[in-house]
Amino acid sequence: MAPPPPRAAHALLRTPKRQAALPVSNELAKAVLIDTTTGTGHVVMYNPEELKFEQGNQFAEVGIPGLNASPLQYVRGKNRVLTMELFFDTYESKEDVRTYTAPIVRLLDKQPQTLAPPVLLFSLGRVQFRCVLTDAGQRFTMFAPDGTPVRSTMSVRLQEYVDISLEVRQGLFFGSPTVSALVNPALTPIVEAAGGSTSSSVHVVIAGETLSGIAGAYLGDPGRWREIAKANGIVDPLALQPGASLVVPGNGPSGPDGSGRRS
Repeated sequence: MAPPPPRAAHALLRTPKRQAALPVSNELAKAVLIDTTTGTGHVVMYNPEELKFEQGNQFAEVGIPGLNASPLQYVRGKNRVLTMELFFDTYESKEDVRTYTAPIVRLLDKQPQTLAPPVLLFSLGRVQFRCVLTDAGQRFTMFAPDGTPVRSTMSVRLQEYVDISLEVRQGLFFGSPTVSALVNPALTPIVEAAGGSTSSSVHVVIAGETLSGIAGAYLGDPGRWREIAKANGIVDPLALQPGASLVVPGNGPSGPDGSGRRS
């Protein structure tokens, strides 16, 4: 048999070989609740069929007499909430299903180090949600002959956990015992360095403000601006720098008669 023409031989050499197809995995990522304090992961037995996220804002009604409807004032955003149902089934092995549900319920318990429940990370593939467990309700729907529960559906509610930092802003008064306990230790060196007491307030100057206006807002008397100037070593009261922090002395009596008036 005669050999094929050169062009046909060249075509055969350029034909690529068919490679075997690689197997494709259809296995879904497993949902897991991770305790960020200890690093312990609690893998759910079956992935939830759906995840329900809720998100919103909080508004307050501003009551104005005579209006048919009250204006709304934005207060703050609400933390996101994730709710889902987890299914557990140990019918085949006849194990107590609570062996698998109890570790998740225990995530509601306070930790000895923080005296609060742990911060969690819910992970399901690309869904990552930093949260705390607020509710965990169990329904037992099947039992072994000896009464051992072998099937359970758990309703779980997770609330978003957000780290916050306390900021000192204009017009913030540290009257709350909770806030004062956090802020006063940080402000004490600043206030004492300026010759004030720890009952003083700190005001951040914004453009256009005057000492008399600040005195009126904090001390109830614009004429007491000199007390603020003295506490902060201000020579020119008209040259306030925006962004500067001023120590405002306590609003106790300033006059010899204790009335807050100066002679």
